[in-house]
Amino acid sequence: MTKSNLEFLPRGVQVTLALGLVALVAFPFAGTDFYTQMVTRMMIMAIFAMSLDLLQGVTGLVSLGHAAYFGLAGYALAFLMPQGEAVSLWWTLPVAVLASGLAALIIGFFVVRTHGIYFIMVTMAFAQMVFFLFFDNKVLGGSDGLYINFKPDTTLFGWMPFDLDNKRTLYYFTLAVMLMVYAFLRRLLWSPFGRALAGIRVNEHRMRAMGFGTFRYKLTAFTLAGALAGLAGYLWGTQTGYINPELMGFHMSAHAIMMVILGGMGNFAGAIVGAFAFEYLLHVFKDLPQVGSVNLGKHWQLWMGLFIVLLVTFAPRGILGLVERFGKSRGASDE
Repeated sequence: MTKSNLEFLPRGVQVTLALGLVALVAFPFAGTDFYTQMVTRMMIMAIFAMSLDLLQGVTGLVSLGHAAYFGLAGYALAFLMPQGEAVSLWWTLPVAVLASGLAALIIGFFVVRTHGIYFIMVTMAFAQMVFFLFFDNKVLGGSDGLYINFKPDTTLFGWMPFDLDNKRTLYYFTLAVMLMVYAFLRRLLWSPFGRALAGIRVNEHRMRAMGFGTFRYKLTAFTLAGALAGLAGYLWGTQTGYINPELMGFHMSAHAIMMVILGGMGNFAGAIVGAFAFEYLLHVFKDLPQVGSVNLGKHWQLWMGLFIVLLVTFAPRGILGLVERFGKSRGASDE
């Protein structure tokens, strides 16, 4: 296991995450609608970050084009939603996720044959192709994007179990999806398939020599990661009611990479923590005041970049690594 990965979650980290979950469950009763929507967005980005962590933290594949699958599912929802009525969640969600997964399968068939810097550049090249396909095509919405006029309808056999038009209901639906994705990926991490992916990250040549078909494993991981990114993109389109090509752009993929690094790679809880931390810091840095003639908030990318550099330098395992270190230091001092 590489130094930057934290697959085992110490007891102190588990307790911290449990307290965070309790806070998320109670938050809508204490926060305003604005902050409820903001935390809903954070959870959507956490799903997106977890999907990338399957590639980056578990398999060791750094993709600079992961946002393409995020945006594709949002566009799928926009195209499936008629102008005058809502469509069912129960078939549009699987279709949108499958569309992203299929795109990842086709692109992955070519990109997972490459390694190192070539893999990074080819993923970015494919993503830019998808970006400009939508950006330059008026039939697909062009640079203006598309509006999604209705939330998906949850009616099932004449009965509506919940209404996504309600902000609190959408919040808890997103929370439930995030927890299910986490549980699924955490189980996957310790399955034979997940251990094979971890082995590929550590030494692909040795795994191949042991008889593992590393191409098939990487392609499966790439496809699954794209499908889960599509799940996040579907939820994004549902919440915001708007989708545009910028969601497929390089900066969205870079944001996901920073989320994974910020929280701590290889355990999926780190991706969740990193997504929440990144989105919170984004608001903090953008709201910095103007000092003299310098607008500090306008240069939020600079402060975010400095923060990431300092974190990687002094805490390569991310925020969860800091929590682990703090717990160990407290335990040593108590002794």
